[in-house]
Amino acid sequence: MNHRVIEAAPPPERFARGWHCLGLADTYKDGKPHAVEAFGTKLVVFQGEGGGLSVLNGYCPHMGGDLTQGTVKGDAIACPFHDWRWGGDGKCAGIPYAKRVPRGARTLAWPTLERNQQLYVWNDPEGNPPPEGVTIPEIAGAGSPEWSNWTWNTMRVDGSHCREIVDNVVDMAHFFYIHYALPTYFKNVFEGHVATQYYEGVSRDDAYLGFVPGTENQKIAQRSEAAYHGPSYMIDYLWNEAEGTTVETVLINCHYPIGRNAFMLQWGVIVKKFPGMDDATADAMAAQVAEGVGLGFMQDVEIWKSKAPIDNPLLCDQDGPVYQLRRWYEQFYVDAAEVAPEMTDRFEFEIDTARAVQVWEQEVAANVEAGISYSMIPKSMRAG
Repeated sequence: MNHRVIEAAPPPERFARGWHCLGLADTYKDGKPHAVEAFGTKLVVFQGEGGGLSVLNGYCPHMGGDLTQGTVKGDAIACPFHDWRWGGDGKCAGIPYAKRVPRGARTLAWPTLERNQQLYVWNDPEGNPPPEGVTIPEIAGAGSPEWSNWTWNTMRVDGSHCREIVDNVVDMAHFFYIHYALPTYFKNVFEGHVATQYYEGVSRDDAYLGFVPGTENQKIAQRSEAAYHGPSYMIDYLWNEAEGTTVETVLINCHYPIGRNAFMLQWGVIVKKFPGMDDATADAMAAQVAEGVGLGFMQDVEIWKSKAPIDNPLLCDQDGPVYQLRRWYEQFYVDAAEVAPEMTDRFEFEIDTARAVQVWEQEVAANVEAGISYSMIPKSMRAG
């Protein structure tokens, strides 16, 4: 009897072409060099006296000194080994003990972008600059007095490729089974370098939401418009409603590769203030939302740690467009000249959730009647 055999190629040798977020920009604005392990190497991030942030390869091409242990001097980072100084453009800015700087003395400078109070670097295995129109959109609430400050959280994920997190864009059913929500509307749109998920749903009646004080007995309705802008940076506009009160949130879900099978998962949250709400209260509300988001990511991470990578998933008629998403995602792992129309042409797919919701509502009702409830807190984080 024939059976399905899981196929899985090794992770790509190269890292995705695109903008990658390194976190909140202010993290790096303290006059010190900062080490970032990314793209299979070490980077150094520093702020020069001119105020701008620069990202260079982390090791000095003179004798291999670790620039992340050096000192910022003017607009340059000075190597702790021999004091060779490197400007933000990658050129050697001076060697105190030498008469002249060797011709062609430069290191790799990574293109940077500072927007939404965050820092991004551009990675391209071919060494090309960002194409026109490929950028990170501005978020109106970022830095606005009408919104909270950013929360920011990071989590290193080992043993998984970045594709695992991107697959969630099309995975409607996992919202019910992993995140204990009931999806009532689900649609995907892919076009160019942007992949969008439109989602509406409600919390399950048999789910325990007690990680946020005051929500234990509330039903939360959620609407979401989430879009990846390139391979690794998602902006998710969220509206959560409970007992007639709507909380408007912007969630950043992003990552950058550490190695072929490890990545740094990051998420940040801002919330729109209610009338008369002070900064401290708004920041506390953002922290609560971020805590819930973090628990959701932990649920995903528990799955990623034990699941097998699979290139040929066996799908049913209610699964999302996994193969189409992966064709879209492939554009970031091939040379620019090899990007095919099927990777970037507009594609739309809406799942009819009616049958799934009917079955799931029956399951939830039976659980409630039997007194069965599910905690959203992952098993690895529960006491006892």
